[in-house]
Amino acid sequence: MTNKIDVIKRDGTKEPLQYDKINKILMWATENINGVSASDIAMNAQLQLYDGISTEEIHNVIIKSAANMISEENPNYQYVASKLANYLLRKKIFNTYNNFPRLKNFITDNVNNGIYDKILLEAYEEKDFDKIEGYIKHSRDEDLTYAGIQQLMDKYLVKDRATDTHYETPQFAYMLIAMVIFADIEDKKKRLKMIRECYDLISTHVISLPTPIVAGVRTPNRQFSSCTLIDVDDTLDSIIASDSAVMKYIAKRAGIGLNFRIRGAGSRIRQGEVVHTGIVPFIKKFESTVKSCSQGGIRNGSATAHYPFWHTEIEDIIVLKNNRGNDLNRARRLDHSIQLSRMFYRRFINNQEISLFSTTDVPGLYDAFGDNEKFDALYEKYEKDKSIPRKTIKARDMMSQIAKERLETGRIYIQNIDNVNDHNSFNDKITMSNLCQEIVLPTKPLQHIDDGDDTEAEIALCTLAGFNLGAINNWETLELAAKYIVLILDKIIEMQDYPVPAAKKMLKRRSVGVGVTNFAYWLVKNNLEYGSKEALKAIDELFERIQYYLVDSSADLAEEKGECEWFNKTKYAEGIFTKDHYDKNVDELVKRKHSMDWKSLSKKVKKFGLRNSVFTALMPVESSSLVSSSINGIEMPRALITQKKSKSGAPIPVVVPEINKYKNKYQFAFEVDNNKINQTVSVIQKWIDQAISVNHYYDKSKYEDGNIPMSDIVKDILQFYKYGGKQLYYANSSDGMTDDLSKMIKMEKRSDEEIEILEEDDMMGCEGGACSL
Repeated sequence: MTNKIDVIKRDGTKEPLQYDKINKILMWATENINGVSASDIAMNAQLQLYDGISTEEIHNVIIKSAANMISEENPNYQYVASKLANYLLRKKIFNTYNNFPRLKNFITDNVNNGIYDKILLEAYEEKDFDKIEGYIKHSRDEDLTYAGIQQLMDKYLVKDRATDTHYETPQFAYMLIAMVIFADIEDKKKRLKMIRECYDLISTHVISLPTPIVAGVRTPNRQFSSCTLIDVDDTLDSIIASDSAVMKYIAKRAGIGLNFRIRGAGSRIRQGEVVHTGIVPFIKKFESTVKSCSQGGIRNGSATAHYPFWHTEIEDIIVLKNNRGNDLNRARRLDHSIQLSRMFYRRFINNQEISLFSTTDVPGLYDAFGDNEKFDALYEKYEKDKSIPRKTIKARDMMSQIAKERLETGRIYIQNIDNVNDHNSFNDKITMSNLCQEIVLPTKPLQHIDDGDDTEAEIALCTLAGFNLGAINNWETLELAAKYIVLILDKIIEMQDYPVPAAKKMLKRRSVGVGVTNFAYWLVKNNLEYGSKEALKAIDELFERIQYYLVDSSADLAEEKGECEWFNKTKYAEGIFTKDHYDKNVDELVKRKHSMDWKSLSKKVKKFGLRNSVFTALMPVESSSLVSSSINGIEMPRALITQKKSKSGAPIPVVVPEINKYKNKYQFAFEVDNNKINQTVSVIQKWIDQAISVNHYYDKSKYEDGNIPMSDIVKDILQFYKYGGKQLYYANSSDGMTDDLSKMIKMEKRSDEEIEILEEDDMMGCEGGACSL
């Protein structure tokens, strides 16, 4: 470092670097934080200072210096880095750290500049602003870890993404979300109480809200559903309309689930005048549409497409993700889910063949898929008809292909379509899932982009939220959080825009998906070991209460506002709850007397109905887990400290909660076998009326030659199906993997082109997708 360093100030003038100013702010940032040293941060930072550096750059250098010192031995540097980042954020917005503008003035300026929704000024009076301002606890920003504040700044706080100009701090954002959500409450006293309680729950991260809500509510953008399910029929009109719908929702920050009913290559069109190009060119078309939008700079668009095992092109579909082909016969920037059922598993076990058909050659087969009795009978009928074109392969050969691609790419998903239909809350048929494989809702294909209530077309939407189990210490808090989640999501459904008319069926179903985060922390706090009998029993009670409180809250809201219009299309309307239709094989794992009064709740639901058709879905929670410093979803950590990747590409150290207290109790993802994962999620699934994003883990170091046998992959898939498992998400393997990826692929041996694809994939899946909460 040179002897003299000049610093460029905000006004463009220069002055000599004053180390005492740096030391002063570092002393402030480390005050009352154990195990950190201001001088060590300063010494580390000096290596990165240079002549002509700006004051803002200096601040970023000391933030990075503190962040680089985060370790298992010194985890509290995450709070130092957070305080420094928060300081810089406030200085850039308000030119001060502690003196904030009046709430009304702050909102007025941003409404006038088109940043905030004008409802914030229309719904509130002067005296409301004064009272609400008193509820804001700006000190809560200092409870955020470095990962939390950085994720908020990168992804959630409203800013000009072209200039990286922020307009708000976390506490202003949380309060404005509460104000917008409850703006239409007529009883002013009740409204203030609800705003305060909602703000407290979301600003202390008891409730975890998803990307579209946290990034969008309070802005003029009013599309807040995380998940969009679009069914594509075998007509050009449907393909064109569905592609347009994908574009509209991708641009509005939603993750996309696709279902393709398109016939196979070589099928006759117009009595043989034309032969069909097959499904792959159309998959490529949708791939381009999905990747055409960056979703407001928050993340890249992402989608998962679904295909039945008996589709004539299924062997080509299974390999769409791998890197051995070329761009003409691969669709690597989409994810792919293969739909299996009892027929496939039986033929696999019996070492029999399966028949592959083009959808148009077997009328009614697609509509029967998901109902084992109807499908099996019709499938066998078509197999006997030798006039129908088909391809025949061994079920075991197909399973080997699936297992191979699932392990090598990490990204071939599995949907057990019969389990999905047997164990959900709808009477209508389910044909597909969403981007992250936790949402299962009825859909009907579009034929025109303007298809609405006068047609059968239905695009399914789901709004998400989650319980942060690490911040919930008693059943009363869980119950209160459930009440507010139902209220928040009901308001979201009412106030959001619906850019495609077929999506307005959401107003009839009012579908919500509530999950959890920090499950691993909840286990260690309660002295439970993942997969143990004691843990399964406690998990059973936890998720019983979650489902009960949500259904009860929805019944209360139905009493006040009325049941959802299509309540009669649900099993709940028949008095059938999740406890009544789960796979009874789960009773082998845990059987416990219910903790809640389901009989009384059943009477309540019968009397008032429910405001929602569906309630629970366990999503990955990749994004918001950083904000709340929780271990994402129901996942175990991969290490005590992992590296996540920020939107800017910089690594962010993420520390498990209470590392000093529980560092010897945490279990890691690659240490627990998939048998315990299957058992745990099966007990949870008993109480979940949608699905769970389930990952499997494979540690190559546990095998002598480092090769994971395909038989292990298949065994885990079969066991998952046995217990009623609905959907498998990633297959993670341990070698050559950076902590922030959701898949495990060794990159050193890849070509430059392949590495570029893999790096883009990091932003495609649920770490970047809306369904990740």
